[in-house]
Amino acid sequence: MARWQPGATERLVAAAVDLFTEQGYDATTVAQIAERAGVTKSTFFRHFSDKREVLVAGQETLSRLLAEGIAEAPESAGPLQAVAAGLERASSIMGPANRELGPRLKAAVAASTELQERDALKSVGLAAAMTAALIARGVPDPTAHLAAELGVLAFKRGYAQWSESDRDDTRGLAPYALAALEDLRAATASLG
Repeated sequence: MARWQPGATERLVAAAVDLFTEQGYDATTVAQIAERAGVTKSTFFRHFSDKREVLVAGQETLSRLLAEGIAEAPESAGPLQAVAAGLERASSIMGPANRELGPRLKAAVAASTELQERDALKSVGLAAAMTAALIARGVPDPTAHLAAELGVLAFKRGYAQWSESDRDDTRGLAPYALAALEDLRAATASLG
């Protein structure tokens, strides 16, 4: 077994998502995930506390990048412009492996109530990180919460569109997330 081969986290995530999709979340064991990823069970537990945590791999990094992008937006940027800067920053870490994982991850989450709950908690965490960053910029609390929620929706919609798009499109995630944010901005304007 390739115990010390780099990329264990990514391999564990891909293996888990594939197994969740193939045989269901409940029927998948940590031992199966580790075996499919080519690592030991103890290596799995060095990366994740349990199989649910595989779904939120990278959430801390994503939250940090969203918050950093918001914090580093120009001082003159409005709340949604700051969120756009956060989306651009976070999108920079998303590569081809993330894109390939998207449809399989979506299917695995759709098939498991437990994974749906964990995915919802992930969204709450991302929104909280963006809200805190916006409040630190002086954005009033209700506005910060709304802008952050729109940011989460834009990220999720953009990621879904990007992961399902033509593989010849090499633009990356950012244009999709930013277009989704603009669509949401227009939709809120139509609410009256």
